Amino acid sequence: MKKITLYLILLIAVFSTSCEDVIEVDLDNAPPKLVIEAAINWKKGTVGNQQKIKLTTTSGFYSTEIPKVSGATISIKNSTNVVFPFSEIANTGEYTCATFIPVINETYTLTVISNGNTYTATETLKPVTAITKIVQNNQGGFTGNEKEIKTFYQDPAGEPNYYLYKYVYSNQVKSNFYVDQDEFFNGNEFFSISQNDELKKDDTIEVTHFGISKTYYNYMSVLVSIAGNNGGGPFQSPPATVRGNVINTTNSANYPLGYFSLSEIDVRNYTIE
Repeated sequence: MKKITLYLILLIAVFSTSCEDVIEVDLDNAPPKLVIEAAINWKKGTVGNQQKIKLTTTSGFYSTEIPKVSGATISIKNSTNVVFPFSEIANTGEYTCATFIPVINETYTLTVISNGNTYTATETLKPVTAITKIVQNNQGGFTGNEKEIKTFYQDPAGEPNYYLYKYVYSNQVKSNFYVDQDEFFNGNEFFSISQNDELKKDDTIEVTHFGISKTYYNYMSVLVSIAGNNGGGPFQSPPATVRGNVINTTNSANYPLGYFSLSEIDVRNYTIE
């Protein structure tokens, strides 16, 4: 019996020690892909001339930095061949334009030339209906005692509309994103809703509604489901290989990640009562 007891003690000690060891998994690194973050957003009531596009690449699993891509040539062209050039902020991978002209339902073409490859995408600037009111419900959630925020708007009748909603909270580092389509509420009043069950008095929320295309809706549906609704944001480097609308015209097999979108947006700020 003493031998068995001693054996068990030694066995437990071995397993306890092994649990403290750091196990490194040797992961194969795929060649880096270009990530194009080209979300052109026109806030209601503004000129919309200031726009930004960001270029990065994918990195290894254990990497703590997202590589920036400098030295690219970027421009957007409208349907009448007016070109809006983007210039890099020195060595940041961020490219800005101060002369962009947003027009609802206008079609734009993005061109990115980087490292000997040319990338293009075409998209239409979609409108968004105005936010009409924000309503607080103190008996929301599964428990019936959570503070819930609904942001209302009037959906236009007789046409399909697609929406992206973004909620930024003062009590939460990560933002919430989710998409919607008006298939079941076409022409009626509808709302987006907060998805934070820890809201309390004096917390603040920034709500943004985006008008988006059907193809962008499909893309974001996949991306949000992969990232999780509490992800850091779909405009960061995608967590998986989700194909966007940008193609590599030089080498189609070496496709980029990211999406070229154009949206009118409406923004409201609310303080929890």
